[in-house]
Amino acid sequence: MTNRFIAVGIVLLALALLVGGGSAGESVAAAPAISSCMQQGPQQDPHVAFMPYQLNYNGCPAPVVWPVPFQQEWATSPHNDATSEAFSYARLLNNPSCAKCHFTEGYLDFLGADGTPPGVDSGVAQHSTIKCVACHNDVTWHKTSVVFPSGVMIEDLGDESRCMECHQGRESGVSVETRIATAALPDDDTPSSQLSFPNIHYYAAASTMYGSLVNGGYEYEGMSYDQKFSHVEDYDQCYECHEPHTLQIDDAECTVCHSDGMAAQNMAVHSDYRTPGSLGDYDGDGNFTEGIAHEVEALAAMLLTAIEAYAEQHSQPILYDETSHPYWFLKVDGQKGGAYNAFTNRLLKAAYNYQVAHKDPGQYAHNAKYIIQLLHDSIADLNTKLTTPVDISKAWRDDPGHFAGSTEAFRHWDEEGEVPGGCARCHSSEGLPMYHKEGVNISVEPSNGFMCTTCHMNLGGAALGAQAVDAWELYLFDNATFPSGDVVGFGNDAPANTCLQCHQGRASGQSVVTAIAGKGLDTVDTSLRFINVHYFAAGATLFGSAVNGLYEFEGKAYAGQFMHVDSFNECTECHSTHQLGVLVGTPGLNCGSCHAGITTAEQLEDIRWFGRPDYDGDGNTTEGIAHEIETMMDQFYAAMQAYALATPGVGAIVYNGSRYPYFFTDTGASFRNWTPRLVRAAYILQYVKKDPGQFAHNGKYVIQVLYDAMEDIGADMTGKVRP
Repeated sequence: MTNRFIAVGIVLLALALLVGGGSAGESVAAAPAISSCMQQGPQQDPHVAFMPYQLNYNGCPAPVVWPVPFQQEWATSPHNDATSEAFSYARLLNNPSCAKCHFTEGYLDFLGADGTPPGVDSGVAQHSTIKCVACHNDVTWHKTSVVFPSGVMIEDLGDESRCMECHQGRESGVSVETRIATAALPDDDTPSSQLSFPNIHYYAAASTMYGSLVNGGYEYEGMSYDQKFSHVEDYDQCYECHEPHTLQIDDAECTVCHSDGMAAQNMAVHSDYRTPGSLGDYDGDGNFTEGIAHEVEALAAMLLTAIEAYAEQHSQPILYDETSHPYWFLKVDGQKGGAYNAFTNRLLKAAYNYQVAHKDPGQYAHNAKYIIQLLHDSIADLNTKLTTPVDISKAWRDDPGHFAGSTEAFRHWDEEGEVPGGCARCHSSEGLPMYHKEGVNISVEPSNGFMCTTCHMNLGGAALGAQAVDAWELYLFDNATFPSGDVVGFGNDAPANTCLQCHQGRASGQSVVTAIAGKGLDTVDTSLRFINVHYFAAGATLFGSAVNGLYEFEGKAYAGQFMHVDSFNECTECHSTHQLGVLVGTPGLNCGSCHAGITTAEQLEDIRWFGRPDYDGDGNTTEGIAHEIETMMDQFYAAMQAYALATPGVGAIVYNGSRYPYFFTDTGASFRNWTPRLVRAAYILQYVKKDPGQFAHNGKYVIQVLYDAMEDIGADMTGKVRP
């Protein structure tokens, strides 16, 4: 998209040169005189709107060009509405701390664009609206960074920095922590008049958009939060979605991707949008299709209910009034009393987050994920002290996996500041497109989950780089090369081949063979290390022995690709492409069409092939295949532990699937006494654990390997059957 600010600046500069002079022999017309120039004298109201080129009270210089570009658009915008509270109340206060964002003179003074050092002086004039010169001056032309109320500086910015200076709020999560620390209350539930409410201020869109990077909301200890919400290229900055002079949203641009239609400037329709990357039920009402704005609205209402209930039970009744400062009041006989003066630490955190969500009316577009997490965690924290908690048992906190930017899959590299090339393909938004084009990956900056452009080379028909013509065209692959070196796929350009590029693991049975080659199976070898397949290697499981995902014992035969039935053989035929859940009960042909009674994802574990034997030897021939595997895994792990204790030099081994490096001693230290036999057993255990859908992806292959592994490690095989 054209950079409007720069474009306007270039036009003004070019016209200035034309007005200022020309080559010999040329006749250059002077700029037309302004028919009337408002003279500002003592007898006139100093609060009237100024012409955009007017720089002082005593008159206005001739503009560089006439008419002034975008004058009409600006003149009717909120930035020039001198009667609005943003200007009228600020004039009444006459407070220098407000001048930066409520008057042109204050912003210029803050920047140092008025010839004085940067920072707002106490004597700065406070009377004008936001005029052209506020954003178009020598300082903003070169401005590339912004410091937020949390103290965090965001750098490498462009023209959006001009907007972000004021649309960042005046408080942050740090403010809440500071007030709590200063009050030094004995616990989180002691009311105190020493705790005052910190108001984030209004339209803090930049703080919302940058999420956890700038800590605009109060973020609860131990929780991870989404960072900057990245939209798509050319629609990722303030001025790319908002017309910078009218401030309105260009609806026609939105419909390129959001094609279900919008009436001009109809915010109610904007609020009905939800993208394929946000298909969770965040308010827990069972509606997965309502607009994200409605999810946020409902969750905020749930938080207000929790706040009111908590205040009743642990402090003084509370009432919220969005139109009256300081917003939170004592509730006296059902009516609004004085300013609320009985906050507890816990209540202050929740009240602050409620205000953060409430005072950015566009939060659902700026960074709904971050706001949802703040609201959800605030409710969860209050619930710990409520006699009747607000029910959020069905409310999603995070997005489906590919878009869950706050999770370890995307946040692991934040301290390093870059995702290594070996991880970038599957753990960054840029990785897959780069791999598709170059066949390799290099290090990239961490991202906040996948984007539409991670898998799609164009959006709504708008080509992105390549000469794409079909709307939402995928980056297609003919096949996938697995860690074993085997090359397989679902057929040329099959959409599910895109999934295989990542859901294949990072190791294979061959990795184990190579590591233990030539070593005594039961001799501790200090050069051995645990080999981690990685996570969700569903593609490797599905293709079975064709790609050797699991360790396969010599002399044994193993199942190859699991062929289900037509229309249910590939990743995207069973899983929702964006939500990732299994399409269990979708209309038409579904799991229940063949597997009677199956209507939920949880019931998939109860599916069993007809007439199959008792694989785990527990005498139950009706339980689902998932439960057969579950029992075998328990028996296998017990046999591994028994082997470790019985083998000289090995000792106790403990598995923890949620903590790297997964295998530990009984004292919690990383396990290091590996024998080759134990290395391959540990690889198999981790592989099966980290593909939670293995029973459906290729249960036969998994049971074959488990049977052989149990037999190898010395487990009791009585009653067990190998398929």
